[in-house]
Amino acid sequence: MAKFEAMSNDQMTLWRQPCRLHSFVPQATRLPLQLIRHSSFVISAMAILTLITQMPRIAVAQTQSPNMIGRWNIEISFADGNKRTVRFDAQEAGKGTLLVVDPRLKVWGPGKPSEAKWTLNEGNSVTFTGPVEFMLGNVGRDAGTLMFKGKFETPDSISGEVEFAPLVGERPSKHGTFKATRARE
Repeated sequence: MAKFEAMSNDQMTLWRQPCRLHSFVPQATRLPLQLIRHSSFVISAMAILTLITQMPRIAVAQTQSPNMIGRWNIEISFADGNKRTVRFDAQEAGKGTLLVVDPRLKVWGPGKPSEAKWTLNEGNSVTFTGPVEFMLGNVGRDAGTLMFKGKFETPDSISGEVEFAPLVGERPSKHGTFKATRARE
């Protein structure tokens, strides 16, 4: 074992101390060995430099908060099986409008947008809320407040939970889920 250990140490010394190359390696192979050693140093240095130059870009991309401003199409699925569609127009300073999108509104005239508010929270989460009136059958309306709590899945997609709190009567709130996608204009 001592002979093997000595040989391994000699080989390791060969790479650490190029001045001793002449004692172990013939003249014809010294240049390729030095070239390999130099090439691996250059490749390692280039990889480190590339990583260092890319790190600020990666940090900026991770710290940018999502952009809420714009038009969002929102599909709501309540726990009782009802499905609704609303449009949210997010504006600057946490302001916006909510508009119920329902084909039955053609009978009564187009829906009117109502004022809404939104806030961006930690971890790419967002909350937005506003009053709406859903159609009930052909003649009734169910007025209440929608509160959305969701997270950005992508810059153009938000999903989460929604609550509808009726304004009239002693009825309980309706809960469900929503999926919002940024509208392409």
